[in-house]
Amino acid sequence: VQLQASGGGLVQAGGSLRLSCTASGVTFSNYVMAWFRQAPGKEREFVAAISRSSFYTYYSDSVKGRFAISRDNAANTVFLQMNSLKPEDTAVYYCAAGTCSGTGCYGSSKYNYWGQGTQVTVSS
Repeated sequence: VQLQASGGGLVQAGGSLRLSCTASGVTFSNYVMAWFRQAPGKEREFVAAISRSSFYTYYSDSVKGRFAISRDNAANTVFLQMNSLKPEDTAVYYCAAGTCSGTGCYGSSKYNYWGQGTQVTVSS
């Protein structure tokens, strides 16, 4: 199983980035997909998750209204559109695949597979 994340980079505050994560070696549509992030010196935190059929989405309070998660099951890819970026969004962003439902999807322990991470840096 491999999750390959891409799309990170350096952007000014107020700007946008779109992250992508493509899965291989797994039946993508069987898994809830999520994004987590980890800033230097901080614990990994939940950002967003999307159900297998895209019917449900979940967001942390810190990104709600600015970020949007989506998926394309035919392409085995999950996306994270990040708008109105702030310096505090600076982190390594990880995609993850797991099985969960509802508020259970906020916990990293629910995810079986993880990507390698992509760096997002927001300058002020």
